[in-house]
Amino acid sequence: MRRRNISVITRLNKKEQQHLKAMVKRSGLSQEAYIRHLINGVIPNDAPSPDYFSMMKELHAIGNNLNQIASKAHRLNVIDVQEYDKAVRLFEKTVKDITNAVITPRKY
Repeated sequence: MRRRNISVITRLNKKEQQHLKAMVKRSGLSQEAYIRHLINGVIPNDAPSPDYFSMMKELHAIGNNLNQIASKAHRLNVIDVQEYDKAVRLFEKTVKDITNAVITPRKY
């Protein structure tokens, strides 16, 4: 585990402090994590709404159901495997794209 034992003191005026606090609050990160992101050339995204997490949970449940259906269909040989695999890859790509758009910070 990496230790961070170097302290950096930065002086801000009231307006800068309020802006920093607002940005940190929107991101859902700690102030230290937010500043580390910026130092590393990453712009933190705003924290996603609680709806995002419930929707992603539902999408993962749907993906799990698809995998169970595919497993049974493969055993019974009653499915077009290539079409099904294509649809699952599209589903997984869509979930990944949504996650990247909402969660993943972007470099500047």
